[in-house]
Amino acid sequence: MTSAINPNNIDGAYPVAGQDNNSQGFRDNFTNTKTNFEYAATEITDLQSKAILKSALTGTTLNNDMAGSLLSNAQLQDMSATVVALGSVTGTQVVNYAAAPYYTLTTTGSIILTFSNFPTAGTLGCCRVRITVASTAHTLTLPAAVTVGTSNLQGYASNIITFNQTGTYEFEFETVDAGATISVFDLNRNRDPFYLPSSEDLAASGAASLTKTTSYFTTATTETATLAAGAAGQVKVLAMFGDGGDMVITVTNPGWGGAGTITFTTVGQACTLMYINAKWFAIGNNGAVFA
Repeated sequence: MTSAINPNNIDGAYPVAGQDNNSQGFRDNFTNTKTNFEYAATEITDLQSKAILKSALTGTTLNNDMAGSLLSNAQLQDMSATVVALGSVTGTQVVNYAAAPYYTLTTTGSIILTFSNFPTAGTLGCCRVRITVASTAHTLTLPAAVTVGTSNLQGYASNIITFNQTGTYEFEFETVDAGATISVFDLNRNRDPFYLPSSEDLAASGAASLTKTTSYFTTATTETATLAAGAAGQVKVLAMFGDGGDMVITVTNPGWGGAGTITFTTVGQACTLMYINAKWFAIGNNGAVFA
């Protein structure tokens, strides 16, 4: 704004020394001086209530809440973001966007995430949650509004994420409609069902994991196991590690038809399956028998 203070309406040469001076000149100067002080007080008060400050003014508390005002054409340097550490927790945990864009927690049980205070529709709200999973028995339940990006999210089913190993996981959540629809991004894991680094020791009568690429087994006697339907493009490796008897695995939706079984009779036999058009197909085999 343009200041209303007018220093030119005060006659700095008045009164003139050595002569009689009209009292009206004194009154004009006093009046204009008072008016300019009033303008100054109003403008300073306005600045105090609206300006962004490096530190609190004397007698006040610092408050740089911009209330959604637009900041444009700015170059940022050495910026940081607020972190809220929830600690070791279980049950429902609220991610309050107004408090911080980054949350951390360690599980002591299963976690249910909820979100609050996302920005208004038409603007982007983006936050991250870092979760240290202390036990694979601990699951993460996402709000029903998290519907974008869940396809092929590792360990995801019906808004619940199951972790195949302990460790630290980081997720990002975004919304442009005030939280009515939320996108999820798994930042440190492969979201495809092709998980080469993961494996399990498949027990007798067990169900081969769909969140681990490889199931290997050592039999003590003749044993059986199962493999459920997979996800499109998923790869699964089955391998006999130790032989104390045959292993017969019954496969749901076998691409080769028949009984849908794969039989392993000796150490080193293995096969690679891929889930194609809602069926498991063998794309590689070393000695296993398909029936």
